[in-house]
Amino acid sequence: LRLHLSSKNSTGYLGVFHHGGRFEARRTVDGKEVYIGLFDTAVEAAVAYVRAVGEYQPPPVAAEAEGLRLHLSSNSTGYRGVREHSGRFQAQRMVDGR
Repeated sequence: LRLHLSSKNSTGYLGVFHHGGRFEARRTVDGKEVYIGLFDTAVEAAVAYVRAVGEYQPPPVAAEAEGLRLHLSSNSTGYRGVREHSGRFQAQRMVDGR
């Protein structure tokens, strides 16, 4: 994961701005600013920015997190059952087709 550093921005990251004691990630699409989300740290916002601009590439092998095996997918989040919704991530699991 390669974060975009910026010397023109006080947070140090491209697309990341101070917002009421937190950090907001935004990107520009077709000349319009698009809100990505509000985060506790500048690094979290910078990671969300990189993912939103489509430069995040999940590791080639399933990652281990808290002893659980994560299932990789070719979708935009990189993980099966996880999708982005309004700048946040949502996990969903189907059981018996529902």
